[in-house]
Amino acid sequence: MSQEPSARQPLEPASADAVRAYAARTRADADRFASALEDIAANGLPAVEECTPWEELREAHLARLAAQRPAVA
Repeated sequence: MSQEPSARQPLEPASADAVRAYAARTRADADRFASALEDIAANGLPAVEECTPWEELREAHLARLAAQRPAVA
C-alpha cells in the first residue's frame, strides 16, 4: 500500500459556505458555554431561584423543533 496522502477534493462554493457557517455557529456556541463556565468559576453557582428547571427548557426546545418541522397535510 502506498503511504502517499490522498488528494483532497475541493467543495462546491455553496457547500464550503455551509461548512464555514456551521463552524461559526459551533464556535459561537462553544464561546457561550466557555463564558458560562468562567462565570461559574468566578462567582459560584447561581441560586436555585434564579435557575430554569430543565423540564421547562426541554419543553421549550421541543416546541421550537416542532415549529420548525413542516406540517403534514
